[in-house]
Amino acid sequence: MTLHVSIFYGSVINPVSLTKYEALPKCLLAVGPDGAVIWLEQDVPEHLIRNTLAHHGLVDVKIDLVVLKHGEFIIPGFVDTHTHAPQFPNTGRGQQYKLLDWLKYVTFPMEKQFTDENLKFAQRTYDIVVKRTIDLGTTTCCYYGTLHLEATKILVDIAHACGQRAFVGKCNMDIDRSPEPSDYVEKDAQHSEETTKQLIKYIRELESNSCHPKSEPLVKPILTPRFALSCTHDLLLRLRKLADPDPTLHIQTHISENRKEIEATLEAFPEARSYADVYDIYGLLRHNTVLAHGVHLGDDEIELIKERKAGISHCPVSNFNLQSGIAPIGKYLDHGLKVGLGTDISGGISPSMLTVIQQASVASKVVALQSTDQGSTSTGFANRQLSVAALFYLATMGGAQVCDIDKQVGSFAPGKSFDALLVSVRPETEHPIIWTDDVGSHTAEVTKELLDLYLERFLFGGDDRNILRTYVQGRFIGGKSFKP
Repeated sequence: MTLHVSIFYGSVINPVSLTKYEALPKCLLAVGPDGAVIWLEQDVPEHLIRNTLAHHGLVDVKIDLVVLKHGEFIIPGFVDTHTHAPQFPNTGRGQQYKLLDWLKYVTFPMEKQFTDENLKFAQRTYDIVVKRTIDLGTTTCCYYGTLHLEATKILVDIAHACGQRAFVGKCNMDIDRSPEPSDYVEKDAQHSEETTKQLIKYIRELESNSCHPKSEPLVKPILTPRFALSCTHDLLLRLRKLADPDPTLHIQTHISENRKEIEATLEAFPEARSYADVYDIYGLLRHNTVLAHGVHLGDDEIELIKERKAGISHCPVSNFNLQSGIAPIGKYLDHGLKVGLGTDISGGISPSMLTVIQQASVASKVVALQSTDQGSTSTGFANRQLSVAALFYLATMGGAQVCDIDKQVGSFAPGKSFDALLVSVRPETEHPIIWTDDVGSHTAEVTKELLDLYLERFLFGGDDRNILRTYVQGRFIGGKSFKP
């Protein structure tokens, strides 16, 4: 059997830390048949490509060589740590509401439509959702489904078929504690537990029957208590019984998004010292827990989350849109919390991680402007604007850390999966915002300084027109040049 290897030659930009990334103009990167990076070599002149391949033993093998043009570069794919798949049809609606009213008048009525009698609607919606996020460069996505089992299975099937790396959860919500409760709840805690167990079994059987034996499953289950207010004590205890014996089972929920939500949560759980403590009491705060928002965390909560090694999904677009506040992400980073970025559709108004990156930058600048010292007395991140390196890291490696998959994705290294975007800032993308007059026809040698410029242009002015290819586990699955 002939070994099949994909070789990429050209500009690669690789996150290293919150303060540093590698800009490699002449990188040679090899991807094996299992979709993992075999090796990457820096600073390889074009005339030495063949010699370098021979040095790595790639002589009698089938090679697919992709040579990047000037103005094209490869980066790791984006990790969206928090979004609601059934809310995509609501994108752009409900601007007049804050969180709890937005849920009541906009969100729950939409999610109620994903019933067993309306599975064609779920199929149409989720097909658009997954394909759109892939084309926008999201290689890993944490999806909330609705409380409906069969519709959530459809979301699983589509993510699996399209080749996206995904965490998919059926919402757990057996109570509405608002003064005028909605009927959008499960009939009881036992039903919520049983349907959750069925979804976990469905996902794991689907992936075990089709996944390459040496690869991690692309689609994984994730426990999804919507937020503490949507769960009775009985349900949280049942979810703990599911989570305790299975440390590989991921968890996602919301925390401290809105001040009224926090007050209501502490009233509903008087035994808890804080919002974070509610989840800790029920064993749902651990190394693979994704906590969305965290806008108003107290110092004791920050320390508890750090101790439990849980992560924060920063959703600045949603936090601005629903008037929830601005999360002090720099402070969290200084305290050593894991932080990634999330689109949070449809609280957020764009499914693009590029929009989130841009708004995360704005949020950090607002925090800095509101501070008395604006970071002048600090060498860390608190009260300072986030740099390009920090934003790039949060969208890639930071998200991978929050999802507890940073040993597998988030950057390029031997043994890691090739989840990647082939980006172009060339004139033929016909993007009116990105300046391209110095790209494409330019014949000078690509330098690190040019790559710095191209990355910044893409992050702050780019969109799906600039994403030519999206790869997951070495497989070309989307992007502008993708032909199904």
